[in-house]
Amino acid sequence: MILCDLCGETKRCRPHEIEGKEYDICSSCWNLLAKKLEGKGRSLREPEVTVLPRQLAIPAPQESPPGPGKPPKIWGGIAAELRTPIPHAIQRSW
Repeated sequence: MILCDLCGETKRCRPHEIEGKEYDICSSCWNLLAKKLEGKGRSLREPEVTVLPRQLAIPAPQESPPGPGKPPKIWGGIAAELRTPIPHAIQRSW
């Protein structure tokens, strides 16, 4: 049995923290305090849901395959290697 901080009577009290301080308050005092403080303080805001518009994906332009009689497009291969200079140590002297 503990002495209630609100009514001063010796009852079964539970510790409650109010504004950073701890008080021993019996259940009858706590219920009266809870009724008195009901609706006070900050209101709880419900989360808002915002629906964003969809972004339209614009497809990248695709090249059409070469038509009949046109040479095919070759990517990479030996043409890329010919553009790089050959080091002097590898060059042959004729």
